[in-house]
Amino acid sequence: MPAGWGKIRAKEILSPINGTLISGDQETVLAGISTDSRTTGHGDLFWALRGERYDGHDFVPKAIEQGAAGIVAQNDSVRLEYAVKDINSDTLSSRNPVVISVDDTLEALGDLAAWWRRRYDLKVVAITGSSGKTTTKEMVAAILKIGNLTLKNQGNFNNLIGLPLTLLKLKKDYKRAVLEMGMNRPGEIARLTEIADPDVGVILNVGMAHLEGLSDLDGVAKAKTELIEKISLRGLMILNGDDGPLMKRASAFLKQKMTFGIGQGNDVRAANINNDGPEGIRFDLLYRDNCWPVQIKVPGLHNLQNALAAAAVGFSLKEPSENIREGLGMFLGIKGRFEVASIAEGIILVDDTYNSNPSSLCAALDAVISIVNKKGRLIVGLGEMLELGDSTVNAHREAGQKVAEAGACSFFAMGEHAREMINSAQIAGIPSNRLKVMETHDEMVKEIVDIMREGDLVFLKGSRKMGLEKVVEGLRRRAQRAEA
Repeated sequence: MPAGWGKIRAKEILSPINGTLISGDQETVLAGISTDSRTTGHGDLFWALRGERYDGHDFVPKAIEQGAAGIVAQNDSVRLEYAVKDINSDTLSSRNPVVISVDDTLEALGDLAAWWRRRYDLKVVAITGSSGKTTTKEMVAAILKIGNLTLKNQGNFNNLIGLPLTLLKLKKDYKRAVLEMGMNRPGEIARLTEIADPDVGVILNVGMAHLEGLSDLDGVAKAKTELIEKISLRGLMILNGDDGPLMKRASAFLKQKMTFGIGQGNDVRAANINNDGPEGIRFDLLYRDNCWPVQIKVPGLHNLQNALAAAAVGFSLKEPSENIREGLGMFLGIKGRFEVASIAEGIILVDDTYNSNPSSLCAALDAVISIVNKKGRLIVGLGEMLELGDSTVNAHREAGQKVAEAGACSFFAMGEHAREMINSAQIAGIPSNRLKVMETHDEMVKEIVDIMREGDLVFLKGSRKMGLEKVVEGLRRRAQRAEA
């Protein structure tokens, strides 16, 4: 049985990370790993990572003061000498912390996580795609946790830092791990796959996201299918069989595959689909000549696809069908991801403000159309979509057109490319007096409050950095004051 944190000694991690012990006692026991000096606990090993806006080496003294048992520092002369100098200062030298040097602290963190993952006997599921990753991860976790202690990454811990830190939380009781994998440049999914060594890989879709680092849709498909390329021969790939670009590129890899989707040829699919609007979707789940009635409590056909992907994971891991049905039925959505709520009597707010790209925006607007009250109106507030590179202008023009095609009665937009969205929406048919570029979140709140009425649906979405959750909060505060 592998030892966990609190029993691991410094010398045991030297080989996995190709590290060199510079000073300190190699028998030092490590309580855990920390990359943030503010939360470093007594006995932790502080990992000095270098970021765009910070350098962890600058926080070595703080980490030691917090009780760190040692540090891992990057083996370039400036950083390592700086870190060792700080540790050898009069106030810290008496603690004799371990100092380990490596060539690259980020790469070493991944190497440590890969070593740690392979110490445990469990099934690992890795999920990627241009949209729907977090929702699908949560659906899969809802299924698996019914019969197994299941680890999952929290929040946005889906990158080259967050995923390793998640894996380093593994302990002997875990039987499953569900890991979301994000990326914005080539090679990241490949590296994350090497670290996680998944038994099951899932690619949800290929869409227009992170084009700034990937050039075009084919670049996205190539980056996403790094998961297929790198998954071991024992691994199984679960793919969206309705996604043409994905299936075309996936056909080049001779790996085990299972497909999901609405199309007839998929291994896991849905039939007899009933859209219950804000209440969700009812459908028959089909797999290997079997059929089970399922209800999910989140609206939108994009969430139906996510549910089919999650069900496919369940079937691949031989989970009982009743667990799959129960897990999908228990999932109630995620804050900021197509979250449907009533903010005032007869007024629905769809909060999809966590992030945005052209593919997810189209899917969300299609879902909104299906739940708008036939007697009500659609009010749309969008923030700019980021990281689209050369496609930025056209993508925002298409977004404005899509809003108009969705039947929006009023449309507000903010961000550097808000004008492209507004102009396109006007050309597509929304009157100019119902269109406006917003300079602030408060301005958008006021404009929406001034026009919304019973029966309306307000839809908000934007890239993470646009912060449209502030508009959500503002609308809720206004509604609460109106009811008081």
